[in-house]
Amino acid sequence: MKLLIKNVDNDGRLALIPEFLETSWTIEVANHEDRTELGHKLEDADAMISMNWPGNMPRAPALKLLHLPGAGTDDIAFDSVPAQAAVCNVFEHEIGIAEYVLSAMLQWEIAIPRMDAALRRGEWYGSHLSGPRHGELYGQTLGIIGYGRIGREVATRARAFGMNVLACSRTPGPGDGLVKQVEPMGKLDELLATSDFVLLALPLDSTTAGLIGRERIAKMKPTAVIINVARGALIDENALYEACREQRIGGAVIDTWYRYPAQGETRSDPSSLPFRDLDNVIMTPHGSGWTKGLLPRRCRLIAQNLDRLARGEPLVNVVRQPTAAR
Repeated sequence: MKLLIKNVDNDGRLALIPEFLETSWTIEVANHEDRTELGHKLEDADAMISMNWPGNMPRAPALKLLHLPGAGTDDIAFDSVPAQAAVCNVFEHEIGIAEYVLSAMLQWEIAIPRMDAALRRGEWYGSHLSGPRHGELYGQTLGIIGYGRIGREVATRARAFGMNVLACSRTPGPGDGLVKQVEPMGKLDELLATSDFVLLALPLDSTTAGLIGRERIAKMKPTAVIINVARGALIDENALYEACREQRIGGAVIDTWYRYPAQGETRSDPSSLPFRDLDNVIMTPHGSGWTKGLLPRRCRLIAQNLDRLARGEPLVNVVRQPTAAR
């Protein structure tokens, strides 16, 4: 069988897949900018690995599986993916993201780098001798918007720190030992009003873009901190900046942004607004899940799905089932 990788492995992110494969595959790489080459190689490809599938992709008459090497599906034009092909994604970043979220909340409350920098200057900031006292996560409330893999991993760790955890999801349900109830999105305003930390961990699509705007930010506690590890566009950029600048909320931890570097760029502002000038904003470059363990876990899962396809077995992490016979 033939696997086509669409120009996503310039830095070896998928290099471990052949090591994990148990079935026989011919692996080719296609330059997505060369449509002639891409179209030729797609003609007989059984599977393809790519984070995007635009509406003008060449024909792929033999395609049985489009496998994303990541979780987000916002760059997939599902209507143009061949009907006989399944679409699968891969996660495995929830462990790193959950640790990042806990680290960010701890940093917010304890501010170890600030104490370290002060003591290097001989200033005993945060000492029991002279204060001020730092905060604790214990007893605080974390509200999670989007209770999937990431949300549950964060909830597990937050509960270990003695936090109260609330959750809203587009797929509500009963409690799981971490939250009393997974509430519907209709309860979002209530979650915002009662949470000390608000975490966004849901996909970006037409129903969630701009989910958190001025009106919803106004419902948050004046000391609350919003954490975005999902997609920048879930939060209105201007509304978030103004709320942080005017200190109408405690602040923000932002890992997913509004602008990203173009291909080949090494420096780029993540927003048209000067978030960098705000002391109550922690900025990181979409790296919350980028851990040493991520790629081996993802490559193993992708290889296992390719093996399932070759053996005629059910796939896992299916985002869209085939809508026509293969």
